[in-house]
Amino acid sequence: MKWKGNRKSSNVEDRRGASSGGSSGGLGSLSPMIIGLLLKLVTSKKGLIIVGIVLAVMYFTGNNPLNFITGNTGNQIESSTTYKGTAKENELAEFSNQVLRSTEDVWNQIIQDYREPTLVLFTSSVSSACGSASSATGPFYCPGDEKLYIDLSFFEEMERNLNAPGDFAQAYVIAHEVGHHIQTITGISKKVQALRGKVSQTEYNKYSVMLELQADFYAGVWAHHSQKDNLILDDNDLEEALNAANAIGDDRLQKQSTGRVVPDSFTHGTSAQRMRWFKKGFDTGDVNQGDTFSASSL
Repeated sequence: MKWKGNRKSSNVEDRRGASSGGSSGGLGSLSPMIIGLLLKLVTSKKGLIIVGIVLAVMYFTGNNPLNFITGNTGNQIESSTTYKGTAKENELAEFSNQVLRSTEDVWNQIIQDYREPTLVLFTSSVSSACGSASSATGPFYCPGDEKLYIDLSFFEEMERNLNAPGDFAQAYVIAHEVGHHIQTITGISKKVQALRGKVSQTEYNKYSVMLELQADFYAGVWAHHSQKDNLILDDNDLEEALNAANAIGDDRLQKQSTGRVVPDSFTHGTSAQRMRWFKKGFDTGDVNQGDTFSASSL
């Protein structure tokens, strides 16, 4: 994939090496500001009692009750040192930045007043408006803050455990998460979420599959226009993306993990479906042909 030397996005938060505060508990989670408050309190007998209560609550619950005093009720991002990734990881960070910029260029042309999402790079764990997540979660998009989150080690997992190597396979992953952003700003995701609890879990899973396949389609639309405008594809790049889509199909993943396939539990679509909708987006480049919810066949 031809990506080096392209323009960068300004919508990237590099949180690699940072820790998600607010959940570790214990005395080690006390910030300097909180320590200062405690030191002031110990100057009086009443203050000593308050400090004792605070430390007891923190020890037994892992929560910091002084957050309510200071108004700090959310998770904080804390980093004690400047993170220095490996050469390979830093190159992946640069790559991800430029892929995001490519999606911005495409979707700004297609959607009027397009609202650009933010890409958050993290290691180990991260906090978002959708809650905390670990690297094991894999890449995800949070509609609450309109950000997509990726631990770059996932790309190594793709190559090592899913047999889905290649830079265009990695670009497909980013473009898929941006596809969920498209669904958020167009109101599609909200309509699907509104069905939760109103239909059976099996029925809701079907809508989830349609949502995921449409995100695959949008990733294909991005690839179509990027190739048309900038000739980004090298030989075999398209095969890399299709191979990645095939590797993360529900049927294939279930077969690998449990040895059996349960279609009613599918939430992302089969390998064949994921490849089909990505390829349809790539072949047509027409967002109007990606209505998976009205399709007679997925």
